[in-house]
Amino acid sequence: MTVAYDRADVVHGADLRLERGRVTALIGPNGSGKSTLLRAVARLHKARTGTVTVSAPDGSDPVDALALSRNDFARRITLLARSRTAPAGLSVRDVVGFGRHPYRGRLRGTDPDGARSIDRALAVTHLTDLTDLADRGVESLSGGQLQRVWFACCLAQDTDVLLLDEPTTYLDLRYQVEFLDLVRDLADAHGVTVGVVLHDLDQAAAVADRVVLLSAGRMPSSPYGCPVTVRTESSGPGSGRRPGPGPARSRRRPGPRRAAPATGSGHPRPRPAARCPGRRRRRTRRPWRPGARPVPLR
Repeated sequence: MTVAYDRADVVHGADLRLERGRVTALIGPNGSGKSTLLRAVARLHKARTGTVTVSAPDGSDPVDALALSRNDFARRITLLARSRTAPAGLSVRDVVGFGRHPYRGRLRGTDPDGARSIDRALAVTHLTDLTDLADRGVESLSGGQLQRVWFACCLAQDTDVLLLDEPTTYLDLRYQVEFLDLVRDLADAHGVTVGVVLHDLDQAAAVADRVVLLSAGRMPSSPYGCPVTVRTESSGPGSGRRPGPGPARSRRRPGPRRAAPATGSGHPRPRPAARCPGRRRRRTRRPWRPGARPVPLR
């Protein structure tokens, strides 16, 4: 797949494969085309060349996702975008109910599974306290709470493919861990196909089964690998590291610290006090006999 902005190619011939029941993480530097590739797969940005093929859960022949209708496509693939506008005057439950739009038809007909799917999405995200916020307005939520609301909306859509574009943005450390655990459970227990864009390599190693490398909109010859292999690779295309020696280190070897010279009493001699940079030190004359006071020089 090749994706362009203003006739300039941003993604060059990418070949992305997402397997059922596994988490695939896309990593790479900023501007490498990770989010653009996900948006093209979700039909939010038209690709210049390439196709998107989706396999059915029952094992039937794969179909061309770009040729499906909007509702049929939304029943198969959903995307949690990086930024969305929060609608004012709606509650959390109303926003989560937007995920059931593909099942209601043109005339907003009844959705027999709508209420159950919404309650299940709120129940699945119970660890993030969404059930306590179900009746609150979305305009009163913080950025992290609103991010979790949109994730519940994607769960209510009940699709087989879940695309996540930097989902841990705006989340604190506790909710990041719980969010990634929930994504891992969706893939293991429910067989959901997950493709996620992450910048934190530790998070990618913890949640992903495979890691895909992108650099300047291109994939290397072997873009796929397990997180352990990718993290321990010293150099290579797309790894972001240059072959060669590491950073220069200081040649000075640490040695034992010198002890302070001892005085006649056996105690170490105290160090002189630090001088004030803006103050001039007065010179004094040595006493000529014991017990005499020093006389300042004029």
